Amino acid sequence: MLSSLKSFLATIIPPAETAVADEHAMQLATAVLLIEVMRADTECKAAEQAAIITILRRRFALTEVELARLLELGEQTARDAYDFHRFTALLNRELDITEKTLIIQHMWEVAYADAHLSAHENHLMRKIADLLYIPHAEYVAAKARARSADQTTEITL
Repeated sequence: MLSSLKSFLATIIPPAETAVADEHAMQLATAVLLIEVMRADTECKAAEQAAIITILRRRFALTEVELARLLELGEQTARDAYDFHRFTALLNRELDITEKTLIIQHMWEVAYADAHLSAHENHLMRKIADLLYIPHAEYVAAKARARSADQTTEITL
């Protein structure tokens, strides 16, 4: 049934528009996961928000207006989301293990941005890594790469 729906949509939506919609969905999924890390603790949000902006700017070629809109939509979507499955399912479908591991690394960069790692952030990271089917060794390596970029983080569990 899903394939017939996909075929139907392909006949009414030109492929170029579908590709753009898929790219926007990927950007939104990435933004939501980064924002969820920021929302996971009650500590300094400014440093984490700055890290999110830097990561999104580095990862996607967006204008300032597009970046602001993505952040606004990401925050709204994160507030309204009841689980992470729709975001991780999209990433699993569209990305390879290297790209998904890079997203985990970016999430760790956000977690470390405020120099405080909470138990909630740590739990969220493990949960998202599991949903993205990231092998434990890759997860640890991504965490180490993000940690090496920020040596001032205090871990509070």
